[in-house]
Amino acid sequence: MKRLPITAALGATAVLFLTSCSSDDPSPKEQATQAASELCTGLSTLKGDQAKLAALDPASATKDQLKDAVDAVQADWDKISSSLKDLDSAKRSAVGSAVGDLKSGFGDLPGDTTGSQALTQMKPQIQKFDETLVAASAGVTCP
Repeated sequence: MKRLPITAALGATAVLFLTSCSSDDPSPKEQATQAASELCTGLSTLKGDQAKLAALDPASATKDQLKDAVDAVQADWDKISSSLKDLDSAKRSAVGSAVGDLKSGFGDLPGDTTGSQALTQMKPQIQKFDETLVAASAGVTCP
């Protein structure tokens, strides 16, 4: 009679083991590939929004267009900052600081600033962000 409970327990363990082996969970390699793909996509989006910001024409850009561009960069950064664990903390900190400088630079503009004036005043922050992003992403290899 003692064999029945042991056999039942072994059978239940085998079922649990086999079920866990056939799980639909992605493998560590698949998870790493997906994380790298998401990081590359996020960096690409961030670089694209940075390029849009840098390409704003002071002669025709409005302050609202500048705000939208700065907000897009901030949103991109918020999405990928936690997935940049592969970057060392100094690079991550530098990009975060440059994004913060963009946001605060825009926030410091007087309410009656024109798009042209805003772009002229923010040129140093935009350039710093561009240089920082290029330097920080230099070590990231994307397909």
